[in-house]
Amino acid sequence: MKDDTGHELHKSFDAEGREISPQLDEGVKNYLIDIDGTITEDVPNEEPERMATCEPFADALEIINKWYDQGHIITFFTSRTEEHRDVTEGWLRKHGFRYHGLLVGKPRGGNYHWIDNHMVRATKFNGKFTDLVKRTKEIEVFRR
Repeated sequence: MKDDTGHELHKSFDAEGREISPQLDEGVKNYLIDIDGTITEDVPNEEPERMATCEPFADALEIINKWYDQGHIITFFTSRTEEHRDVTEGWLRKHGFRYHGLLVGKPRGGNYHWIDNHMVRATKFNGKFTDLVKRTKEIEVFRR
């Protein structure tokens, strides 16, 4: 079976043999990438006119399109609202970002804690897109 992006999904099973959510091939990464302050300047929703004129960070465009070309899934997510979808999609197209999806309406304010039944790898943007490297960090987990 394939997902909405055309990537192959494989059946998965829990310890009792019950079917659970399907999984992508092991080497395929599912990137969820914020827009404002990450791939372009930080434009608040209260100043939507800036959304059409801001410039992308060159390193972001290069790395994200490389990941896309390598077969990874690229989905942008943003605190921009549904009202800003058209200007946002137009901006992504204008600057040549290749991607599979756009999620709007991310909660504002930062300090995100993503809780999921799948492995989540969080990467804090530090001002420059590069190839990712592995580092060991302390994380919060649920008690067993």
